[in-house]
Amino acid sequence: MVEDASSLWVVDHPLFTSHAAESPHPERPDRQLAARAGIASVASQVVPLVAERRDLFGVHTTGHEARMEAIRGEQGWLDPDTYFARRSGEIARLAAGAGVQAVEALVTEQATRAFVLVRPPGHHARPDNAMGFCLLNNIAIAAAAARARGAERVAIVDFDVHHGNGTQEIFYADGDVFFVSLHQSPLYPGTGHPDEVGRDAGRGATLNVPLPASSTPADYGAAMRRVVLPALRAFGPSLVLVSAGFDAHADDPIGGQQLDAATFAAMTSALANLAPTALFLEGGYDLVALQDSVAACAKALLSSAPLTLPDSRPRDVVEEVIKQLRLTHPLLSEHQAR
Repeated sequence: MVEDASSLWVVDHPLFTSHAAESPHPERPDRQLAARAGIASVASQVVPLVAERRDLFGVHTTGHEARMEAIRGEQGWLDPDTYFARRSGEIARLAAGAGVQAVEALVTEQATRAFVLVRPPGHHARPDNAMGFCLLNNIAIAAAAARARGAERVAIVDFDVHHGNGTQEIFYADGDVFFVSLHQSPLYPGTGHPDEVGRDAGRGATLNVPLPASSTPADYGAAMRRVVLPALRAFGPSLVLVSAGFDAHADDPIGGQQLDAATFAAMTSALANLAPTALFLEGGYDLVALQDSVAACAKALLSSAPLTLPDSRPRDVVEEVIKQLRLTHPLLSEHQAR
């Protein structure tokens, strides 16, 4: 257990390497080993608890819960991208429980920063189905659990190269959970357009920052400084949860962006200085890049000194995205008008 609030909670479990496809697949157990190597010697680990049914039902339908139970002891595919192994249902529940345990530590002030080192990833999982390598939406389950345990306003920031469509859908009408996504566009799953800003009570509580392929640290730095951070400050989160996908790294075989470990660390540092923060492992498929990025982000979480975001001028196409968002997004335009 963590001894003081300045420590970093790292939540992991040996079973996370048991989720494996029968044939080669980019979402493979070696990813967990690379992430562990990156975080080694940074902090002690705690063993996660399986998510309680009340936490799952807050996010996923009973039908999806039943589907996860039905695959127990089986092996196969839920869609063309998403496999399950014989213990995957159990492991997915364990991953969800890891996130709940981390936010409980933050809400109760046992810790101020955490790294939820889990597989399978979660941000594509929708209320009623698995999708895009993801079985249960780990970060959404954790956010709902945090709200149930007293966190007034939760921000979820997703810098995975793919849009977190499942997380957005779950909280699209919820004004107390602010979902922000910086993602490559166009790219799978084809969602995350600037005009997707939430509905009903959640209008303005979704912010999508679609960035073109080959975006650089300067592009992401400008988007963070001029769009994401002002919006987060206007929202005023009591807790920040991060879908930390590292497939926007320049070496990643699936993404098409040009980031490096230092950029991920700088974004993490900026977010962690807003409120108690937990990172949730999502994508990242080059093992060296994944290890280096996890290590850099863990160090950023442990540091009391904020890292500097890249501040070079972004490309013209990214400048236009930033200008349009500042003019049209409800939270940003209202904030500027005050």
